[in-house]
Amino acid sequence: MQLPAELRRVPILRHRAGQHLRLGRARYERYVPGRPLPVPRRRRARRPRLRAPHGHATFRGRQIGVGTDLWTYVDDVRAGRMSQAEYAALEAAAGPSVGHCPEMGTASTVSAIVEALGMTLPGASAIPATDARRSQVAEDCGREAVRIAREGVRPSYVLTADAFHNAITVLVALGGSTNVVLHLLALAGRAEVPLRLQDFHDIAARVPLIANVRPAGKHLVEQLFEVGGLPVVLKELAPLLRRDALTVNGRTIGENLAEAPPVDGEVVRSLADPVQGPGGLAVVRGNLAPGGAVVKCSAASEHLLRHRGPAVVFEDMDDLRKRIDDPDLPVTPDSVLVLRNAGPVGGPGMPEWGALPIPEKLLRQGVTDMVRVSDARMSGTAYGTTVLHVSPEAAVGGPLALVEDGDVIRLDARAGVLELEVDEATLTERRRAPRRHRPAYRRGYGALYAERVTQADSGCDFDFLQGRSADPAAEPYGIFDGWIGGW
Repeated sequence: MQLPAELRRVPILRHRAGQHLRLGRARYERYVPGRPLPVPRRRRARRPRLRAPHGHATFRGRQIGVGTDLWTYVDDVRAGRMSQAEYAALEAAAGPSVGHCPEMGTASTVSAIVEALGMTLPGASAIPATDARRSQVAEDCGREAVRIAREGVRPSYVLTADAFHNAITVLVALGGSTNVVLHLLALAGRAEVPLRLQDFHDIAARVPLIANVRPAGKHLVEQLFEVGGLPVVLKELAPLLRRDALTVNGRTIGENLAEAPPVDGEVVRSLADPVQGPGGLAVVRGNLAPGGAVVKCSAASEHLLRHRGPAVVFEDMDDLRKRIDDPDLPVTPDSVLVLRNAGPVGGPGMPEWGALPIPEKLLRQGVTDMVRVSDARMSGTAYGTTVLHVSPEAAVGGPLALVEDGDVIRLDARAGVLELEVDEATLTERRRAPRRHRPAYRRGYGALYAERVTQADSGCDFDFLQGRSADPAAEPYGIFDGWIGGW
C-alpha cells in the first residue's frame, strides 16, 4: 500500500510522492493549522475562520470516521481479513458529507487549540460542517471582528504564555494530534512567547485524557459537539487552566466558562474518572534524539511504552515500500522499526509517514502494534507506539542516521528516554562514513526551504519568520494609493 504524503503547513513544500494527493486531505495540514501562523505579525487581532468536521459514516452498522477506522481496515486488507471489494465499499461510505475528518485528527485538534488559545468564539471549534449553527457563529464572528478592529485589540494581548499553557493542557486532555506540537512551537516562535518542547512533557504529566474521542477514545467529534463542545472540556479542566488568560471576545477564559454545561460522563469524562490518567503525551530524549522526540502515549500500547529491541532500519520511504512486506525481512514482534530521511529537510517537508505499517507477515500472526521510530510526523487520526519528530533529523546529521540493523534501541516513554545502545566509539567511527542523504533540491524555493527551515523541536518554521518586527509600521509594504500601480 502506498502511504500518502501530506502537504506541510507554512512553509509549504509538496513531497515528490504527493503529486496525486487529494486536495481535500491536504487541507487538514495546510489551511487549518496555517491560518493562525500569520496572526502574531498583525497589529490587530483576527478570528481565524475554522474548518469543520463532516458527519459520521456508517459501515456494517457501526459509526466510522475517515481516518482512524481506515487505518484499522487497511491492516485487515493487508492481513487477508478483508477483501478489496469490502474495502471499496468502506471507502465509498467513509466520506458522507463535506468537512474534514471527524476524529480528533489534526484539523479538529487545531480548531480546538485555536479556541483554547482564546483566538475564536467559545464553542466554535466543534460545530459539524453541515450544521446550520455554523452560519450563526459566522455572523457572531463578523460582529466581533468589527469590534476588535474598532478597539484596536492586538494578537499579543491574547497569545501569551498563559494561553499556550492552556492550549497544551487541552491538547493532552483531548488526546489530540502530535502535529499540533509543531504548530504551537512555530506559533509561539512568531509570537515571541518562550515555549520549549519539554514544556509539553511537563504539562502532560499533570493532565489526564478526558475526551473519549478517537483515536484515543471511541466517539467522534460530532458527539463531542452534541454534549457541549470544547467549553465542556475547558470547564472540567478549569483547575488545571490559567483562567485569567484573555480571549478575543474581551473576557477571560474563566469568565467564558461560566455558562458551559457540565460533563456528560461518557463522551467527556470528569477529572476524577478520566479515560486515561496523566501522561498522554511524552517527550523522550537520549543519544538517539538529543533535541527530543514525541510519543502520543494516549494512542499507544501501554506494554510497549517501555521496550527494548533490535532495529530494522529503512533508509527512506522508497526503501520501506520495497521491503516492508518482504517475507524474508528479518523482523519479529520485538523489533523496532526505524525510518529516517523523512524529516523537514529529509522528506522533504516532514510527511506523515511516522505510523510505519506493521510488516504483513506479522499482521498475519496477529501482531497489531510495534515500536516505530522516525523523524517524520504522523496523522492525527493514527495510533500505535510511534516515536515521532526525532530531532535533529537524519538528513542534517542527527544520530538517527547512524542506526544500523540489529542495534538495540531502548524506549521508556514514561521516563522520557530514547537510547541507542551502541558505544560512543562505534558511533564516532560511523560518523566518519560518507553521508548517504542527497539534497532533494539544489536551487529555487526548495533549496531555500532546506537551508532555513528549523528542526522539529523548534516547530519546523522558517528561522527568519521567528519573532515580531520591532517596528511593523516601518516595514516596506509598498504604496497602496494613487494611480494604477500604486502611484
